[in-house]
Amino acid sequence: MKRFGGSLLSSILLLSLLSSAPASALSSFLEREATQWVNVYASANSVKVQSPRNPVAQLDAKSKFIVNYKNFPKWAEQDFQAAVDIWSGYFASSVPITIDASWARSSSTEILGSARPGGFFADFEKAPDSSLWYASALANAIAGKDLNTNQSEIIIQVNSLADWNTSNDGLSYPNKYDLKSVFMHEMGHGLGFLSAASYDSYLGYGYIDEPTPFDAYLQVEDGRRLADLPSPSLELGEAMTGTLVWSGALGVAANNGVKPLIYTPGRFDEGSSVSHLDEATFADSTLDAMMTPSLSAGEIFREPGPLMLAMMEDMRRKPPAGVAVGVPSEVRNPKALVADGAAIITFDPSANARTAQISSYSVRNLRTNQVKTSSTSPVIFTGLKNGSSYPFSIVASNSNGSSTPVVTNNVTPQPSWKRTSADGRSSGKEVVSTSFNGKPALAYIDELSGDLKIGMWNGRIWVTKTVDGAGGSSGKTSSPITGALSVCVNGSGTTQVLHIFYADGVDKDLRYAKYDGKNFSYDIVDGNGTVINNYEDSIRIRTASDVSVSSACVASAAGIQVFYRDESQGILLGAVKSNLAKTWNYELVDGDRKTDGRTTGDVAFHLDAIFDGKTSYVLYDSVLTLNQKKERTSGEVRLATRTSLSSQAWVYKTIEPATASTPTSGFDVALGKSANGITATWMSASSASLPLADTVRWQVISKPSSISTATTDGFGKPGAAISTDGSMIAFNCEKRLCAIDITKPTPKVFFVAANEDPDEISSTWVVVNRVKYLVAGINGQLSMLRP
Repeated sequence: MKRFGGSLLSSILLLSLLSSAPASALSSFLEREATQWVNVYASANSVKVQSPRNPVAQLDAKSKFIVNYKNFPKWAEQDFQAAVDIWSGYFASSVPITIDASWARSSSTEILGSARPGGFFADFEKAPDSSLWYASALANAIAGKDLNTNQSEIIIQVNSLADWNTSNDGLSYPNKYDLKSVFMHEMGHGLGFLSAASYDSYLGYGYIDEPTPFDAYLQVEDGRRLADLPSPSLELGEAMTGTLVWSGALGVAANNGVKPLIYTPGRFDEGSSVSHLDEATFADSTLDAMMTPSLSAGEIFREPGPLMLAMMEDMRRKPPAGVAVGVPSEVRNPKALVADGAAIITFDPSANARTAQISSYSVRNLRTNQVKTSSTSPVIFTGLKNGSSYPFSIVASNSNGSSTPVVTNNVTPQPSWKRTSADGRSSGKEVVSTSFNGKPALAYIDELSGDLKIGMWNGRIWVTKTVDGAGGSSGKTSSPITGALSVCVNGSGTTQVLHIFYADGVDKDLRYAKYDGKNFSYDIVDGNGTVINNYEDSIRIRTASDVSVSSACVASAAGIQVFYRDESQGILLGAVKSNLAKTWNYELVDGDRKTDGRTTGDVAFHLDAIFDGKTSYVLYDSVLTLNQKKERTSGEVRLATRTSLSSQAWVYKTIEPATASTPTSGFDVALGKSANGITATWMSASSASLPLADTVRWQVISKPSSISTATTDGFGKPGAAISTDGSMIAFNCEKRLCAIDITKPTPKVFFVAANEDPDEISSTWVVVNRVKYLVAGINGQLSMLRP
């Protein structure tokens, strides 16, 4: 049985071939690595000695910063911590902010410090403007969650050779630079005070391919937004070396109603131009000099300043539209999706949306003539009749006019499945099922409490027990349980043993609970080793890697097998405990080499396992290439089988390889057993649909058979999580739950349920009192669904 591991994928750019290690994370939003550094320079001038730096009133912390120091002397750590304490009182975030800080010689003696975000994110949940790229810390603060747990939010480098005041006394010296002030400045850049602008000094072209919210608030002299100018272009290059001002309402108000001037010298200064307040205008400001491009010896900053803080607050809002050029072109990819008594109209913006400054989209029900207006996709029409067909038209408008209407497909709303509660007090963020002692059993995670629970059907109701996450004694953990959930059973009759595997959300270990129907016992399978067991090592031992992404297990009379992803190296590991053994034996299953039928792909973001009484089947995805944004561009679905517990007995097969027409398969995988045999299911993407899947596929793998395919037109792009019992397949469809009956000559797609949670919906199939149900976490409750 399996756990839904890893994350969804996003859009397209540059290809980069993966090796077997290290691993690369995948994401459900747009993400790219930050590569441009922003510097603060040592001014040749020194200021008049300032008065001693009085302690700033300590504000209540609005955020938590974690600093990883590299080669820092103790006095410098104290100055950095003082800057952190100040910023934590001004920058609000429920997500801890990690800073990697290095103390080393800079490339130029004039540079005091440099900073960049860990990365940039776009199109994430709650993003004020989905077209803009938000620095890691700012994106996390807006989203309310860590969008990349493997990445530090801010990277800072400090010039170790500068003439620093090392005394920690807060005094101003005419020939010494204040390190705390440099840290405060660079933390500002890391938090999002920076442009994505770059400049070709030879041709004079400017580039802003992926504008930040900082760019969206910059205006040229005629009122157009810098982010809306053609890129690359001479016009953009001239703007970046001309006059730019800040247009955000809060920033303007903080500057006494005047649009603040941005630093744009006539000769573009890489790492400084466009990402600072103007030096000549603000250098002598007592309050707002901190974000100017240079620091004078003896100059001290006590707080970020009202202007900088107002500009940061502007960036948490949606920027107003700029000056429209021309009329909008047609919207792209219009679709009408099935819902219960409703239709969901989705579309991509017009190709010229950036320059046309679209103000609204109007969607018309061509059957009823009802019109709804929105600034974004999707648009939802309710009050429709199930079983009736409806077409819709979409028009994009701006201040200059409207686009030509485009018409969607006809859509026929259908009723969702009936829903009853299995555990109304648990979100069922992840759920798996099995049969235990002849009755249905569920294992599931409650996201709110972080607890792992089981539910046993007693013939009338689900009897629930908390397994782990609520303690810390008797082998349990007090850390939240976050995923990698799988369950399997061995034994016979009413004396079976239930085996549950799951991830510790803090230590990133794979944990194990065994239940004999009366008592639980606990163990840590892997992840708590002393060192990372390198994929090249033939001797396999307990590892120190992150093994919390995915797991799948099988149990038989011979013993227990659990398989899981090593996130640190992108390989598939296994741990085996025979019935006579007292300890786990470790193995490397795949992802380490191209010989013996194996692969060097980045494997097992998602996996499932099943046992048919003779053969163990392990199904998993393998990512072959990613682009610069960590989006999957090619991948395959693989199967490993064996009929013993020997690590030498594996037989490998690629079920669906990457091809020109179907470059990527996987996204999630599942196995199910029925009278027809063992069925594998997954999703695939055509070259046109990348980075998203566009078909659901399945194959009976226990006997020779061909791959079957179902498109989900009218229901939305298929996505993780996926589950099957061999006759039905459940999958996510545009953040909802859908299902396919694969027993029909022509597979039929059903709309199952809507869900308020934007994340993937985990589901599992169970039979209760001879009735088949799909169990899933819907709107914060673990629910049973049937037609």
